[in-house]
Amino acid sequence: MNLIIRKAKIVDPKSPFHNKTVDVKITQGIIEEIGTSLLNIDTHQEFQHDGLHLSQGWFDTSVSLGEPGFEDRETIANGLEVAAKSGFAGIALQPNSNPIIDNQSQVHFVKQKSANSATELFPIGALTKNSEGKDLAELFDMKNAGAIAFGDYGKNIANANLLKIGLQYTQDFDGLVIAFAEEENIKGNGVANEGVVSTRLGLKGIPSLAEELMVARNLFLLEYTGGKLHIPTISTAKSVALIKEAKAKGLHVTCSVAVHHLVLTDEKLDGFDTRYKVSPPLRTEADRKALIDGVLDNTIDCITSDHNPMDIEHKKMEFDLAKNGTIGLESAFSALLTILPLDKTIEKLTSGKTILNIENHIIKEKNNASFSLFQIDNDWTFTKEHILSKSKNSAFLGQNMKGKAIGIYNQGKLVLA
Repeated sequence: MNLIIRKAKIVDPKSPFHNKTVDVKITQGIIEEIGTSLLNIDTHQEFQHDGLHLSQGWFDTSVSLGEPGFEDRETIANGLEVAAKSGFAGIALQPNSNPIIDNQSQVHFVKQKSANSATELFPIGALTKNSEGKDLAELFDMKNAGAIAFGDYGKNIANANLLKIGLQYTQDFDGLVIAFAEEENIKGNGVANEGVVSTRLGLKGIPSLAEELMVARNLFLLEYTGGKLHIPTISTAKSVALIKEAKAKGLHVTCSVAVHHLVLTDEKLDGFDTRYKVSPPLRTEADRKALIDGVLDNTIDCITSDHNPMDIEHKKMEFDLAKNGTIGLESAFSALLTILPLDKTIEKLTSGKTILNIENHIIKEKNNASFSLFQIDNDWTFTKEHILSKSKNSAFLGQNMKGKAIGIYNQGKLVLA
């Protein structure tokens, strides 16, 4: 699709057009020309929108879609359409389908299913067979098939030696290990952050220690083995401090935080609403502020929606029994703008590509056109009408929002919300 985007303010510090309002002419997926009042002599289609802003395409480092096996929660086709309309030009797909993505045929399957979508899909392969934490999966075969990293979604690797071997083995092909941090024995039967709120509500608590102990252990292993480690969706102040210290030592560690941990706290649990049951659990206001500080000082490398659709049968039940997870693609950008500056929001929604060794497309002439389109000024409230996913388990219903994703231009296609 050949296109001229009119009067868009560029938000890309690496672009010579950063903070300038320009027209962008795209021919066969390549930025042909950037300037003001560009002539349309080639019968390009045109797009214009009030308050239009344009950045490099956003990338989400943690998205679950269900297919194969849980299509009732979400399909790959609809999930990628949701991502596009939410402003995401690329997503990293978690391996928690049925069957688990733990071999090259499963990697080929999800890549094939996503081949014609505007939003690009990059599979994460399971680190262990069937994500059971017992034996390493076929990591090198999956890497050759297109897997960009290896991790067992939402599962701690209890066997320290197995994680050690994984970190050593992946160095042979510059692989990235993702290690979720939560000590299962300390977590026990906990369902909410251990603290004042869980005590008041009579909910079994999950201490911050359950996360921090595993973060510390995994960083010790990384220091011993070398290699590359990514710690996803950290949620406590101490985890931020531990990772900051590890980076100061020169360890090759990165980390992410979920949008809901930056915006919401365990005070939301007062109504026992299972939409707020997530893993790791929502923490305290002090943790939330520490996470924001970690984003601002770049201890935290990227922000994810941690989009995890759940069918109503697994959410509309007692809090103790309900499954963890919230959808988050639709709300991610607008929720972040309520707590972070625009430039920092865009930076943390695009930096995941660098972590996963995916090419960034700076907005300049002759480069590939991969854009997120958005506006920043309108204030609104997130309601059920704004949910595009098949599953409706959003923790952001009723939440005040700022700005809005308009869509993307990627893979030669324009998709609008």
